[in-house]
Amino acid sequence: MTQFLPVDNTRYEIRWYRYGKKNRPVLVFLHEGLGCVKLWKSFPERLAQQTACDAFVFSRTGYGESDPEPLPWKPNFMHTQALKALPGILAAAGIDTYILIGHSDGGSIALIHAGTPHAAPGLKAVITEAAHVFCEPVTLASIRAAKTAYVSRNLKEKLARYHKANTDNAFWGWNNAWLNPRFAYWDIQKFLPRIQVPVLALQGKTDPYGTPAQLTAIRNHITHCDTRLIPDCGHAPHMEQPDLAMAQMTDFIKAHLE
Repeated sequence: MTQFLPVDNTRYEIRWYRYGKKNRPVLVFLHEGLGCVKLWKSFPERLAQQTACDAFVFSRTGYGESDPEPLPWKPNFMHTQALKALPGILAAAGIDTYILIGHSDGGSIALIHAGTPHAAPGLKAVITEAAHVFCEPVTLASIRAAKTAYVSRNLKEKLARYHKANTDNAFWGWNNAWLNPRFAYWDIQKFLPRIQVPVLALQGKTDPYGTPAQLTAIRNHITHCDTRLIPDCGHAPHMEQPDLAMAQMTDFIKAHLE
């Protein structure tokens, strides 16, 4: 059932999975550039069950059934989400201690948030899937291909099942921001050495949106970091290799529970 969380004058689509034992952190899921609550499907609930943690999933503005996000989105939209929107959502949801689990853009948002310690006092750990820390030509090529699929093929119809009235808002906000000429210089590596919590970074070996150089940069700049390149996997380990992703995330979370 769809639920909503008001934050100031903004309404967010949310979903809670209540499996947490006392004093355990909440697993907070940050979706990809075209994702939302419903596109995570059963993965958050299953991970909550495996780790005995509550899970909290939300759609950013412009996605799913959350309020729209005015266009155009600026190239620093992930910084805005990490440093302004996310702290407000956590406070409104009553989440004091948490582990961030971010996919693609959501992974980048998680790293920016974690790399700004004053913005993340309750953060205990970070898990990323296919996170970007700098812009690569292969990423832009795949985003251009997505534009073609949206305009000329059936991608819009597929996304509309999940984003409804927000479909154009979600797609063009994301696509035009990434294809802005300034985005070629987008780089968040300066945030990585500031991250003080453990990080698990996953990436598919055949990810069309990024090369293993993303994992290398994450590993080289974060003190407490474990990176995994997953074979036979593209951009979404939790969907393409769900059992492996579940096992790796579960082991990591259990190892770092207080």
